[in-house]
Amino acid sequence: MEESIQIRRVKEPKQLVKLLKGLKEEFSSQLPVPTLSQAVKERITDEILRRLRSLNANASLSDQEEAVESWRKEKLQEVKNLTIGREGLNSTILQEEAGMLVRALESDWAVLLEEIGLWIPAQIIHQEHDDKPEGAEESEEEILPGRPLPPECHPELHTDYDGVAVRWGLTHHKESAADCCQACLDHTKRAKPGDKKCNIWVYCPSETGCHSPDIYEHKNQECWLKYAEKPRLNFKDRYPESYRNAHPNAPTIVPWVSGVTSM
Repeated sequence: MEESIQIRRVKEPKQLVKLLKGLKEEFSSQLPVPTLSQAVKERITDEILRRLRSLNANASLSDQEEAVESWRKEKLQEVKNLTIGREGLNSTILQEEAGMLVRALESDWAVLLEEIGLWIPAQIIHQEHDDKPEGAEESEEEILPGRPLPPECHPELHTDYDGVAVRWGLTHHKESAADCCQACLDHTKRAKPGDKKCNIWVYCPSETGCHSPDIYEHKNQECWLKYAEKPRLNFKDRYPESYRNAHPNAPTIVPWVSGVTSM
Protein backbone atom coordinates (compact mmCIF):
# COMPACT_ATOMS: atom_id res chain seq x y z
CA MET A 1 0.00 0.00 0.00
CA GLU A 2 2.73 2.44 1.00
CA GLU A 3 4.67 1.48 -2.13
CA SER A 4 1.71 2.32 -4.38
CA ILE A 5 1.26 5.71 -2.67
CA GLN A 6 4.92 6.51 -3.23
CA ILE A 7 4.64 5.52 -6.91
CA ARG A 8 1.62 7.85 -7.37
CA ARG A 9 3.48 10.71 -5.69
CA VAL A 10 6.48 10.22 -7.98
CA LYS A 11 4.30 10.22 -11.11
CA GLU A 12 2.13 13.15 -9.90
CA PRO A 13 2.55 16.17 -12.22
CA LYS A 14 3.77 18.52 -9.49
CA GLN A 15 4.15 21.56 -11.72
CA LEU A 16 0.59 21.17 -13.03
CA VAL A 17 -0.84 20.75 -9.52
CA LYS A 18 1.05 23.82 -8.36
CA LEU A 19 -0.24 25.81 -11.32
CA LEU A 20 -3.84 24.75 -10.69
CA LYS A 21 -3.58 25.71 -7.01
CA GLY A 22 -2.24 29.12 -7.97
CA LEU A 23 -5.07 29.69 -10.45
CA LYS A 24 -7.63 28.63 -7.84
CA GLU A 25 -6.25 31.10 -5.30
CA GLU A 26 -6.16 33.87 -7.90
CA PHE A 27 -9.75 33.24 -8.97
CA SER A 28 -10.86 33.11 -5.33
CA SER A 29 -9.26 36.46 -4.58
CA GLN A 30 -10.94 38.01 -7.62
CA LEU A 31 -14.45 36.78 -6.80
CA PRO A 32 -16.65 39.78 -6.03
CA VAL A 33 -17.72 40.02 -2.41
CA PRO A 34 -21.49 40.57 -2.28
CA THR A 35 -22.36 43.87 -0.62
CA LEU A 36 -25.66 45.21 0.62
CA SER A 37 -27.30 48.04 -1.26
CA GLN A 38 -27.23 51.52 0.22
CA ALA A 39 -31.01 51.41 0.63
CA VAL A 40 -30.78 48.29 2.81
CA LYS A 41 -27.99 49.82 4.88
CA GLU A 42 -30.09 52.94 5.43
CA ARG A 43 -33.09 50.86 6.53
CA ILE A 44 -30.87 48.92 8.93
CA THR A 45 -29.47 52.16 10.35
CA ASP A 46 -32.96 53.61 10.84
CA GLU A 47 -34.18 50.49 12.63
CA ILE A 48 -31.19 50.38 14.98
CA LEU A 49 -31.52 54.09 15.76
CA ARG A 50 -35.22 53.66 16.54
CA ARG A 51 -34.32 50.84 18.91
CA LEU A 52 -31.72 53.01 20.65
CA ARG A 53 -34.10 55.97 20.92
CA SER A 54 -36.62 53.75 22.69
CA LEU A 55 -34.21 53.41 25.61
CA ASN A 56 -34.30 55.68 28.64
CA ALA A 57 -32.24 58.86 28.47
CA ASN A 58 -29.92 57.53 31.19
CA ALA A 59 -29.39 54.13 29.55
CA SER A 60 -25.88 52.78 30.10
CA LEU A 61 -23.50 51.58 27.40
CA SER A 62 -24.31 47.98 28.27
CA ASP A 63 -28.03 48.74 27.82
CA GLN A 64 -27.30 50.17 24.36
CA GLU A 65 -25.18 47.16 23.42
CA GLU A 66 -27.92 44.78 24.56
CA ALA A 67 -30.53 46.70 22.55
CA VAL A 68 -28.43 46.50 19.37
CA GLU A 69 -27.68 42.81 19.92
CA SER A 70 -31.38 42.10 20.49
CA TRP A 71 -32.19 43.86 17.21
CA ARG A 72 -29.51 41.82 15.39
CA LYS A 73 -30.97 38.51 16.59
CA GLU A 74 -34.52 39.52 15.66
CA LYS A 75 -33.47 40.75 12.22
CA LEU A 76 -31.39 37.63 11.61
CA GLN A 77 -34.41 35.43 12.31
CA GLU A 78 -36.53 37.61 10.03
CA VAL A 79 -34.19 37.38 7.04
CA LYS A 80 -33.64 33.65 7.57
CA ASN A 81 -37.39 33.15 7.35
CA LEU A 82 -37.38 35.31 4.23
CA THR A 83 -34.77 33.14 2.52
CA ILE A 84 -36.96 30.07 2.95
CA GLY A 85 -40.15 31.88 2.00
CA ARG A 86 -41.74 32.08 5.46
CA GLU A 87 -41.67 35.87 5.82
CA GLY A 88 -44.58 37.84 4.41
CA LEU A 89 -44.73 41.21 2.71
CA ASN A 90 -44.12 43.03 6.01
CA SER A 91 -40.37 42.48 5.78
CA THR A 92 -38.28 45.58 5.16
CA ILE A 93 -35.62 43.51 3.34
CA LEU A 94 -35.87 42.36 -0.26
CA GLN A 95 -35.71 38.59 -0.70
CA GLU A 96 -32.78 38.72 -3.13
CA GLU A 97 -30.70 40.54 -0.51
CA ALA A 98 -31.77 38.38 2.40
CA GLY A 99 -28.96 35.87 1.87
CA MET A 100 -26.30 38.57 1.91
CA LEU A 101 -27.82 40.10 5.02
CA VAL A 102 -27.80 36.74 6.81
CA ARG A 103 -24.08 36.53 6.18
CA ALA A 104 -23.57 40.13 7.31
CA LEU A 105 -25.53 39.63 10.52
CA GLU A 106 -23.81 36.34 11.36
CA SER A 107 -20.15 36.53 10.36
CA ASP A 108 -19.60 40.09 9.12
CA TRP A 109 -21.51 41.94 11.87
CA ALA A 110 -18.55 44.10 12.92
CA VAL A 111 -17.89 45.04 9.30
CA LEU A 112 -21.54 45.96 8.78
CA LEU A 113 -21.56 48.17 11.89
CA GLU A 114 -18.50 49.95 10.59
CA GLU A 115 -20.05 50.44 7.15
CA ILE A 116 -23.23 52.01 8.54
CA GLY A 117 -21.20 54.16 10.94
CA LEU A 118 -22.58 52.77 14.19
CA TRP A 119 -20.07 52.93 17.01
CA ILE A 120 -20.79 52.39 20.69
CA PRO A 121 -17.74 53.24 22.82
CA ALA A 122 -16.38 50.64 25.14
CA GLN A 123 -17.53 51.06 28.70
CA ILE A 124 -14.78 52.35 30.95
CA ILE A 125 -14.89 51.40 34.60
CA HIS A 126 -13.16 53.83 36.89
CA GLN A 127 -11.86 52.28 40.06
CA GLU A 128 -11.17 54.62 42.92
CA HIS A 129 -8.09 53.78 44.95
CA ASP A 130 -8.11 54.78 48.58
CA ASP A 131 -4.54 55.53 49.63
CA LYS A 132 -5.61 56.93 52.99
CA PRO A 133 -3.85 55.23 55.93
CA GLU A 134 -5.99 52.77 57.81
CA GLY A 135 -7.93 54.42 60.60
CA ALA A 136 -7.59 57.93 59.17
CA GLU A 137 -10.78 59.98 59.18
CA GLU A 138 -12.36 61.48 56.10
CA SER A 139 -11.55 65.14 55.58
CA GLU A 140 -13.86 67.83 54.26
CA GLU A 141 -13.39 69.03 50.71
CA GLU A 142 -12.89 72.56 51.99
CA ILE A 143 -11.49 73.39 55.40
CA LEU A 144 -11.75 76.86 56.88
CA PRO A 145 -8.52 78.04 58.47
CA GLY A 146 -8.45 78.50 62.21
CA ARG A 147 -10.14 76.72 65.06
CA PRO A 148 -13.37 74.75 64.57
CA LEU A 149 -16.60 76.72 64.64
CA PRO A 150 -19.08 76.22 67.49
CA PRO A 151 -22.28 74.42 66.43
CA GLU A 152 -24.40 77.54 67.05
CA CYS A 153 -22.52 79.34 64.25
CA HIS A 154 -24.09 77.25 61.44
CA PRO A 155 -21.38 78.10 58.87
CA GLU A 156 -22.25 78.00 55.16
CA LEU A 157 -19.43 78.05 52.64
CA HIS A 158 -19.71 80.25 49.55
CA THR A 159 -22.59 82.18 51.08
CA ASP A 160 -23.32 85.89 51.56
CA TYR A 161 -26.24 86.83 53.81
CA ASP A 162 -27.96 90.21 53.70
CA GLY A 163 -28.78 92.26 56.80
CA VAL A 164 -28.28 95.54 58.62
CA ALA A 165 -24.63 95.95 59.61
CA VAL A 166 -24.17 96.29 63.37
CA ARG A 167 -20.39 96.19 62.91
CA TRP A 168 -18.69 97.09 59.64
CA GLY A 169 -16.17 94.58 58.42
CA LEU A 170 -13.98 97.17 56.67
CA THR A 171 -12.40 97.99 60.02
CA HIS A 172 -13.29 94.77 61.84
CA HIS A 173 -10.91 91.92 61.00
CA LYS A 174 -10.69 88.52 62.67
CA GLU A 175 -8.12 85.74 62.39
CA SER A 176 -10.68 83.08 61.48
CA ALA A 177 -14.32 82.42 60.71
CA ALA A 178 -14.69 80.98 64.21
CA ASP A 179 -13.42 84.25 65.70
CA CYS A 180 -15.85 86.20 63.51
CA CYS A 181 -18.78 84.09 64.64
CA GLN A 182 -17.68 84.43 68.26
CA ALA A 183 -17.66 88.20 67.83
CA CYS A 184 -21.29 87.99 66.71
CA LEU A 185 -22.22 85.85 69.71
CA ASP A 186 -20.43 88.26 72.06
CA HIS A 187 -22.17 91.24 70.46
CA THR A 188 -25.53 89.63 71.15
CA LYS A 189 -24.65 89.08 74.80
CA ARG A 190 -23.46 92.67 75.31
CA ALA A 191 -26.26 94.37 73.37
CA LYS A 192 -28.38 96.82 75.33
CA PRO A 193 -32.18 96.68 75.36
CA GLY A 194 -33.54 98.04 72.10
CA ASP A 195 -30.27 97.49 70.21
CA LYS A 196 -30.14 95.31 67.13
CA LYS A 197 -28.45 92.09 68.18
CA CYS A 198 -26.08 90.35 65.80
CA ASN A 199 -27.56 87.15 64.40
CA ILE A 200 -25.61 86.99 61.11
CA TRP A 201 -21.87 86.89 60.59
CA VAL A 202 -20.16 87.19 57.20
CA TYR A 203 -16.45 86.46 56.86
CA CYS A 204 -13.91 86.75 54.03
CA PRO A 205 -11.51 83.75 54.17
CA SER A 206 -9.92 84.41 50.77
CA GLU A 207 -6.34 85.69 50.82
CA THR A 208 -7.04 87.70 47.67
CA GLY A 209 -10.11 89.39 49.13
CA CYS A 210 -13.82 88.93 48.49
CA HIS A 211 -16.09 90.38 45.84
CA SER A 212 -19.07 92.59 46.67
CA PRO A 213 -21.23 94.81 44.43
CA ASP A 214 -20.52 97.91 46.54
CA ILE A 215 -17.74 100.46 45.95
CA TYR A 216 -15.38 99.10 48.63
CA GLU A 217 -12.42 96.76 48.30
CA HIS A 218 -13.07 93.90 50.68
CA LYS A 219 -9.97 92.24 52.06
CA ASN A 220 -9.06 88.95 53.69
CA GLN A 221 -10.32 88.46 57.28
CA GLU A 222 -13.08 91.06 57.07
CA CYS A 223 -15.79 90.19 59.60
CA TRP A 224 -19.22 91.70 59.11
CA LEU A 225 -21.76 91.47 61.92
CA LYS A 226 -25.36 91.88 60.79
CA TYR A 227 -28.93 91.71 62.00
CA ALA A 228 -32.06 90.63 60.15
CA GLU A 229 -35.43 89.67 61.55
CA LYS A 230 -35.80 87.21 58.68
CA PRO A 231 -32.33 86.48 57.27
CA ARG A 232 -32.19 86.20 53.50
CA LEU A 233 -29.42 85.39 51.08
CA ASN A 234 -27.59 87.83 48.89
CA PHE A 235 -25.74 85.09 47.00
CA LYS A 236 -25.21 81.35 47.39
CA ASP A 237 -22.59 79.07 45.78
CA ARG A 238 -22.32 80.82 42.38
CA TYR A 239 -23.00 84.30 41.17
CA PRO A 240 -25.76 84.20 38.52
CA GLU A 241 -24.68 84.66 34.93
CA SER A 242 -26.85 87.76 34.62
CA TYR A 243 -25.06 89.26 37.63
CA ARG A 244 -21.62 88.47 36.21
CA ASN A 245 -22.62 90.03 32.90
CA ALA A 246 -23.44 93.24 34.78
CA HIS A 247 -20.32 92.92 36.98
CA PRO A 248 -17.48 91.66 34.74
CA ASN A 249 -15.01 91.52 37.64
CA ALA A 250 -17.21 89.20 39.70
CA PRO A 251 -15.86 85.66 40.19
CA THR A 252 -17.91 82.59 39.44
CA ILE A 253 -17.91 81.24 43.00
CA VAL A 254 -19.11 83.27 45.98
CA PRO A 255 -16.00 83.69 48.19
CA TRP A 256 -17.72 84.61 51.47
CA VAL A 257 -18.59 82.27 54.32
CA SER A 258 -21.58 83.16 56.48
CA GLY A 259 -23.80 81.85 59.19
CA VAL A 260 -27.05 82.59 61.01
CA THR A 261 -26.55 82.03 64.72
CA SER A 262 -28.99 80.05 66.81
CA MET A 263 -28.86 82.39 69.83
